[in-house]
Amino acid sequence: MKKLSFLVGKWVGEVRIYRKPDEPLVLEQTEEAQFKLDGWVLQIEGIGRAKTGGQPMLQALGMISFDDELSVYRMRAFNDGRFLETEVTLLDDGRSLRWGFSLGEIKLASLLRINERGEWTELHEITVGAEPTRKFMELTVTRIS
Repeated sequence: MKKLSFLVGKWVGEVRIYRKPDEPLVLEQTEEAQFKLDGWVLQIEGIGRAKTGGQPMLQALGMISFDDELSVYRMRAFNDGRFLETEVTLLDDGRSLRWGFSLGEIKLASLLRINERGEWTELHEITVGAEPTRKFMELTVTRIS
């Protein structure tokens, strides 16, 4: 689990959600990542707030742990009253994670990385049925503590 410590801290920035390809919903985003249960679980909470009024528009909570038996990271993520479980891959650079899931015709692929400026970035791409894959959400936040 210590390999995921590059995420620990409080982060702020923006998230863009592409409900329509050329009209993103832009929110002020915070991410807070911290180890729980003596380092056995990494908890990540993300909140996207409206730029005017500050009301939460996007709330997600993820718990990542390591499955010793299978030697893989597993994440249980909660959002909008639902949850999913998926495998998370730590990429060779040691600063990037990849995960995804399928739900019926919907497939979502996600990539989280710490870029060369030290920013936490995420790109989420969605495929629905036979439609071409498109950008669904992108996030960029900077560590504040």
